[in-house]
Amino acid sequence: MGARFRSGFIANTWRLGVKELWSLWRDPAMLVLIAYVFSVGVYTAATAMPETLSNAPVAIVDEDRSPLSRRIAEALYPPHFSPPQLIGWAQMDPDMDAGLHTFVLVIPQGFQRDVLAGRAPQIQLNVDATRMSQAFVGSGYLQQIVMAEVSEFAQRQRVATVLPVELALRARFNPALEPAWFGALVQVINYITMLSIILAGAALIRERERGTIEHLLVMPVTPAQIMLAKVWSMSLVVLLAAALSLGIVVQGVLQVPVAGSLPLFLAGAALCLFATTSMGIFMATIARNMPQFAMLMMLTIMPLQMLSGGSTPRESMPALVQNLMLAAPTTHFVQLGQAILFRGAGIEVVWRPFLWLLLIGAVLFALSLARFRRTIAGMA
Repeated sequence: MGARFRSGFIANTWRLGVKELWSLWRDPAMLVLIAYVFSVGVYTAATAMPETLSNAPVAIVDEDRSPLSRRIAEALYPPHFSPPQLIGWAQMDPDMDAGLHTFVLVIPQGFQRDVLAGRAPQIQLNVDATRMSQAFVGSGYLQQIVMAEVSEFAQRQRVATVLPVELALRARFNPALEPAWFGALVQVINYITMLSIILAGAALIRERERGTIEHLLVMPVTPAQIMLAKVWSMSLVVLLAAALSLGIVVQGVLQVPVAGSLPLFLAGAALCLFATTSMGIFMATIARNMPQFAMLMMLTIMPLQMLSGGSTPRESMPALVQNLMLAAPTTHFVQLGQAILFRGAGIEVVWRPFLWLLLIGAVLFALSLARFRRTIAGMA
């Protein structure tokens, strides 16, 4: 009798999950979203490099017209800066107002003469601070370039500062410090979390809006079977999409090396999906329609992604936030994902995040199931 019950339970859960997959297949908007985020979304996030100075537009108002001012202009070249444009005083303000230049360097008349005479002439650097990342990083680059050229010109040679201690740098896991390596893998982790919540929650709300949830209530299925069907089917879709993204986009197109075991990472992703799909169903039982669910998504997904350690290190956050985020599955998923994909860690290193994901997933599933049962009871 027990074996027959288990067999029927698994068979019903399997058929309901297949139904969810067919329902997703008939939803072109969701299919486009899945394809976009795991292909174009990952690629653009990896190649955008928002914190890297790249081809920043710069102009020079050269009133000195001296060899030194020409040396400074020639020192500004790609990839950090675009070739500098020589403009006049009258063009500076209108061009910066129009957003044509991020930096305008003003070299006053007699600048070379004052440098050779040992005076302290001033160069004016005008910065369009509305371009925050370029303005902050580019100002430091420009100061270093100008000071190096002036010092070399005044001393007739570039003298390297000899320090009493030599610092030998060894960059592990990303020797060239490529931002795309970090950005691509972190974005895959973030999209796994986001899409699992969206797909599971949208599946339940779609059934409620179409009235098919009432059909399930008259069938010989339990709330646990309905919920498990949504969990395994939506988790499978996200897991397959993530695996294809890692193989085709990350390793193929972006040429990002993966240090660790992909099967081990996907096993951790499956545990995280167990927790996040349960969270999506819980949110769907609270929301009455898709707009309300979208509002809940905005209040949930942003803290999960920003405070889990993927965007900024957890160590830089307040202790209270660090402790609170230990209850979030994304914190442990980011921890195991970075350890496996970046540092090649094995199960002997990441077993604690695996265990935490299993416990958090079990708690979230139990809470979601209790809420789901109350929701169905109110509809019956």
